Amino acid sequence: MAVNSFTVFVFDIFIFSAILLTAYSINFYYLAFLSFRRKDKNPIAQIGTPSITIQLPIYNEKYVAARLVDAVCALDYPKDKMKIMVLDDSDDDTTDLLGDLVNQYKKKGYDILHIRRGTRKGYKAGALKYAMKMTDTEYVAIFDADFIPPVWFLQRAIPYFAKHNIGLVQCRWGHVNENYSSMTQAQALSIDFHFLIEQKAKSNSHLYMNFNGTAGIWKRECIEDAGGWHTSTLVEDLDLSYRAQMKGWKCIFISDIVVDAELPVQMNAAKRQQFRWAKGAIQCAIKLLGDILIKRNIPVETKLQAFVQLTRHIAYPLLLIQFLALPILLASEMNLHIVRLVPGITLATYLAMGPGAYLFVIYNVWGENWKHKAKILPFLLIYSSGMAVNNTVAVFDGIFGKKNEFLRTPKYGIVNNTDDWRGKAYNLPFTKTTLLELFFGIYGLMGILIAIFSKNPIFAPMIAIPTIGFFYIAYVSLSHSKFQRNKSSVQKSKTEKMADRYYQAAIIGMFAIIAFGGYMAYSGYQNDVYPLDQSRGLLDRIAASKDPQSILADLREIKQHLPVKGNPVWIFPTDTTDFGRIQEDIDSMIANVEDLTGEPSNKADFNTAMLHLQVGAIQIRQNLMDATPYMYASFSNIIFSSIWIAAILGIFAMMKRKKEQLKAYDKSDDV
Repeated sequence: MAVNSFTVFVFDIFIFSAILLTAYSINFYYLAFLSFRRKDKNPIAQIGTPSITIQLPIYNEKYVAARLVDAVCALDYPKDKMKIMVLDDSDDDTTDLLGDLVNQYKKKGYDILHIRRGTRKGYKAGALKYAMKMTDTEYVAIFDADFIPPVWFLQRAIPYFAKHNIGLVQCRWGHVNENYSSMTQAQALSIDFHFLIEQKAKSNSHLYMNFNGTAGIWKRECIEDAGGWHTSTLVEDLDLSYRAQMKGWKCIFISDIVVDAELPVQMNAAKRQQFRWAKGAIQCAIKLLGDILIKRNIPVETKLQAFVQLTRHIAYPLLLIQFLALPILLASEMNLHIVRLVPGITLATYLAMGPGAYLFVIYNVWGENWKHKAKILPFLLIYSSGMAVNNTVAVFDGIFGKKNEFLRTPKYGIVNNTDDWRGKAYNLPFTKTTLLELFFGIYGLMGILIAIFSKNPIFAPMIAIPTIGFFYIAYVSLSHSKFQRNKSSVQKSKTEKMADRYYQAAIIGMFAIIAFGGYMAYSGYQNDVYPLDQSRGLLDRIAASKDPQSILADLREIKQHLPVKGNPVWIFPTDTTDFGRIQEDIDSMIANVEDLTGEPSNKADFNTAMLHLQVGAIQIRQNLMDATPYMYASFSNIIFSSIWIAAILGIFAMMKRKKEQLKAYDKSDDV
């Protein structure tokens, strides 16, 4: 069956994306194999109590900063061997809080400094680079503001520097609020996969592993030998750890030392964190991959794994490409089954490569407790696929965009399930990415309908998972957004109350516009595309029939389904997709069938005429297949979509203007 060049191009892109996604998935399972096969073999030795500096980079963390400083000062380590640096770049009341707390610990005999640079140049990396000028200890430990190191941390971690070439000891992240919500459970499972599979496999082999930015200890000599902290990327931790390993240093991961941390509880904060990780990894790929690939003393497998790790976020745009391409291919009746005409094998293959393999990994990692983690897996799949839009934007921003601000992930001191964050400062509004997520969600609904009506329901669940993810991420992004002043006040002002009501009205209006758009999309499919699907089915029946009466009835029904005139291909149209021409061909076929009515079916002329009818039906069916993709991109649909998107952006702009007015009110209130 012939297909048009556009469909062939989409199919090629779809297959190319599928191959790359499969390769990334197989690589994860390869790392899982390495982590299962190779046990931790990092030797330890009693090396005494060497001097160590503990650096705490902090920016506007008034809800968790004191908790961190208290935990660090409680470490079971000699005071004369431990220097604490609070690297405070804050511009809110976090600074006063830390100043008072540092003075209290100074009076208790701690060597603790409250360092204020007076600038945020270089952000976290800049603060660490600045602090290294004042660091003369043998080791440097780093903790982000939301971490809570246990009292025995240094006593248990320092002995892992037994070998002279160990430059970094990375410890595992724990989760103090894992069960706060389904979202935090999904994040926890994803982070656990990273540490217990990827980090463990790389630590126990010659592969490069990355520093995770916190809960780790560096040998100061290693930092200096690798060139120190660089500020050119958003993931200074990944950058430094790769440069150190290229210099011959070894980075190791210790799974038995767990440092609890707070997971983001607000969706917009989680998206910001994911965005920073994805964009920063691409920046590091651009910066480091060339040197890694040409360096002779790096093993080929290490180069390959470095390439995979630094580029793995490309999987998100690949996922979106597949998501966009699949409904187009289904509408064009392209065969996508792994084994032709055996849909069950296609589904079984997807399950085996995806959820099935992940369940096997979970079983091997968590042993007897695997069932609890397995229950979270479906939500992790939805959460991860829903993040595809956010992380795709980050990938392209990393490739084409300029180096932007390091936007930290706000934390609220959430530990218990009853803790609330909604009335606190640092709440983030949703961004324009949310509108893209809504678009992809609506597109997914159309894709599910296409899968069903094209008689390919086996693909409906594959489209449904990311569709649910897009709607979930967008919905929670909106519901977690609110106008919030940076001040802490017991009672809201009249301006704030008006802003909240304005925001709620805007959200209702936005959802109304989205619902209307969804209804119009469904109505458009039912009125414009579905009749063509029905007509193709009738033409299939005509091509296999020799009954003039049934053929005549089918042709008359097709005439009712198809537009009387017009060409959906409004750029470079052809006669083959002109509905007026197709109607004329059907009229000619009806006249030929009417002439055959009552003729004996055993005559040669009858069989010849039937053959011509069947060939004509196949040709018209092909013409309709060529026209179908363009029905989605008709001129009227483009105009409607533009107006629909403009309306949503208009509401978004009004909300942003209202937010700016509220900020201006805050500033005037400070005068």
